[in-house]
Amino acid sequence: MSLGGYIFYLALIMLIPLWAQMRVKSTYKKFLQQPIQSGVTGAQVADFIMKQNGVHNVRIEMVDGLMSDHYDPVNKVVRLSREVYQGSTISSAAIAAHEIGHVIQDATDYKMMRVRHRLVPVVNITSNLSFPLLLGGFLLGAMGLAQLGVVMMLGAVVFQLVTLPVEFDASKRAMAELTSHGIVTATEESGARKVLNAAAWTYVAATLVAVAELIRLALIVFMPRDE
Repeated sequence: MSLGGYIFYLALIMLIPLWAQMRVKSTYKKFLQQPIQSGVTGAQVADFIMKQNGVHNVRIEMVDGLMSDHYDPVNKVVRLSREVYQGSTISSAAIAAHEIGHVIQDATDYKMMRVRHRLVPVVNITSNLSFPLLLGGFLLGAMGLAQLGVVMMLGAVVFQLVTLPVEFDASKRAMAELTSHGIVTATEESGARKVLNAAAWTYVAATLVAVAELIRLALIVFMPRDE
């Protein structure tokens, strides 16, 4: 790869996730300013949807941090950021419903969520080893080490690929719950969908970058060189 091509590649893999983050933040903030007619908070949305789906063993907690919302399947806790937990807005309803989408996945034994959960300990190990192996391989001229580092990177890429259907499915479940129970009105539905779609793009961007970097490094360490 030429110097110009490499610079373009670096700019691309930095700009894609940056664009995705900017999009989700701007969309989130826009609809965080728009109250929903039902007047329910994100915490109430989460609690209501769980009860409607027969889930009674998951706690809902408020945590600090912007967009720090997540579901912890190990401890059975949905953690919602303050703005989502207390807010009665399109963004708070959409994000809360999305996290409960994960709760429902867990409760219904959604296959891809189980696969992702099983991959976590493996990916934690391979991700920590891949960079030292790549660096050591390049510095020592030991392509075997570098090749092993690329193989280790494959775990993180597989994890990203598995994450995509999990996140999209959670958003699909969220929209179904928000609309079927009248939590958002027909006019508010578009905004909720935009919030969920913007959030999904962050995962798409992360996956694209991970795949592109894996391919680039694989071409470097596995392609035969002319002596």
